Amino acid sequence: MARIKGGLNAKKKHNRVLKLAKGYRGARSKQYRIAKQTVMRSRALAYAGRKQKKRQMRRLWIARINAAARMNGLSYSRLMYGLKVAGVEINRKMLADMAVYDRDGFAKLVDTAKEAVA
Repeated sequence: MARIKGGLNAKKKHNRVLKLAKGYRGARSKQYRIAKQTVMRSRALAYAGRKQKKRQMRRLWIARINAAARMNGLSYSRLMYGLKVAGVEINRKMLADMAVYDRDGFAKLVDTAKEAVA
């Protein structure tokens, strides 16, 4: 029986990787072996980056909430504790949005937290 070479499948695999490496400089976009390493690394970093993005957004929200809370005479931790005691369930993303765009509403929430803590 004749031997079947995997030329077509190998070519498809190479082309798939080289297509992903399009736009990279030099051998990274031309040579399969180097392109494969670069694509593997870039995909790993992209995966990690998607996780880091979530962490960074949470840090930003907390910084905004803290700044607005201190303007109203309360620290971030005391505000969050006060809201929890008062039974106010609102996430940090919405709190940060209120801190930036609805200062009066945020001030009312701060007052609610102050009353609950005191």
